[in-house]
Amino acid sequence: MTDYVTFVVALKAVTLVLGGLITYFATNAYRRTGSRPIGFLAVGFGFVTLGSLLAGAAHQAFGLPVNAVLLIESALVAIGFGVITYSLYE
Repeated sequence: MTDYVTFVVALKAVTLVLGGLITYFATNAYRRTGSRPIGFLAVGFGFVTLGSLLAGAAHQAFGLPVNAVLLIESALVAIGFGVITYSLYE
């Protein structure tokens, strides 16, 4: 069980770093260009990254059950992908 938790925490950390970098680069691109779609892209990736962060924190720090954690993560990821889809449509 310990190896599993360690592996999940490591993957969440990688997801947080990469998602944070994508959000950062998209935000910088939005500031340079002022392009609304790129701004929405940054917000969308921010939601996806936030979903991963909050899910991991809710489980590890606050001991929420796995079902609640999955609900939080899935909701934020779905919102993020919706915003990303909108950014590509616009």
